[in-house]
Amino acid sequence: MRIDHLSLTNFRNYARLEFSPPADRPVVLVGENAQGKTSALEAIYYLATSTSPYTTSDRQLIHWRTEHDPIPFARLSAEIGGSHGAYHKLDITLMLDMTAGGARFKKTVKLNNVDKRVMDVVGLLNVVLFLPRDLSLVEGSPSDRRRFMDGTLRQVDVEYLLALNEYEKILPQRNALLKRIGEKRAAPVELEFWDEQLAASGAVIIAGRLRFLRKLDMMARAAHNALTGGRETLSLKYLPSILPAPEGDSRQLAFDVSGLDLGAQLTAAEIKPQFLERLLAQRRVAIGRGLTIAGPHRDEFRLFINERDCGLYGSRGQARTAVMALKFAELAWMRDQIGEPPLFLLDEVVAELDSSRRAFLLERLDGEAQTLVTTTELEIFSPAFLNRASVYQVKNGQIGEDAR
Repeated sequence: MRIDHLSLTNFRNYARLEFSPPADRPVVLVGENAQGKTSALEAIYYLATSTSPYTTSDRQLIHWRTEHDPIPFARLSAEIGGSHGAYHKLDITLMLDMTAGGARFKKTVKLNNVDKRVMDVVGLLNVVLFLPRDLSLVEGSPSDRRRFMDGTLRQVDVEYLLALNEYEKILPQRNALLKRIGEKRAAPVELEFWDEQLAASGAVIIAGRLRFLRKLDMMARAAHNALTGGRETLSLKYLPSILPAPEGDSRQLAFDVSGLDLGAQLTAAEIKPQFLERLLAQRRVAIGRGLTIAGPHRDEFRLFINERDCGLYGSRGQARTAVMALKFAELAWMRDQIGEPPLFLLDEVVAELDSSRRAFLLERLDGEAQTLVTTTELEIFSPAFLNRASVYQVKNGQIGEDAR
């Protein structure tokens, strides 16, 4: 999988960009801060996922110079090729219509010049993004780790994406109903419909996460073993608020033990009734709190090194090593799912690593996956890596020719 050409109009600090990154060698984008390096990676990630890793507001993606235009807009376009011969053109337009008496935001998606829904282009372009702030996967909140799982799974699994979208719509409606019931403005029987809907979509999410983490655990172990020379062992532990048990097993036992083996093979159909049972058992407490207290929105997974929680007991260096292993595992997992390497995007990561981890990373950027790396200084890269990379200068929203 590769991007043969990237075109941006009024996106972030790019008034206009036309860029054809090579696919057979790593691409290094070098320049000072606020010149557009990160925005180029953000654009590629947005084309793949229809979301930004840096903001929750699509309106912020439109170039600030267009704010006084009658219809401010941004357009992202990519010509995408694959190892299996498929070739597509993907366009996303973000538009802020100020002519109708108020601001109205609109996003349109076209595939080969035909209008599509976002879900219709899922999997057309797949990316793995590596950021300095990814230490939050070890040290951050459970929501950071849930975001990691969702961001990866939604790229390759349409059923998961649909279930996640549905769950995120249903959850606030159920919570609002719980509050009304607590205030005696609604009856508990009204929860039955919402419980059914929440359990149906939630079961798909739980099943997907169980399968994903089980495979990711094995791949991350292998990457971490190579990084540490076998001196330390990395493992992932899934800590869901609802961990279903295989038929005939004790559900209390399943809740007490890591679910990677106990629940990994369960289907959504097997998980749903257990989810419904938990919602019913917790109904009184949920009404009292006005919140849904169990479900994938409360899930968590932790990274352990030598059976000790890295987030609680690991050093800064161990956390960086664990995150790097997790990212290489994500890359390998996605390659297995789609049958070819996804794009690998690294935003200012290399400067954050010590010499040994930096060498490990650079040695594995071998051109198999189309790779784009941003940096403010070329000196941190080895001469051997630079000899097999293409280096482009980024300045004032333009990507120039090879900078060397």
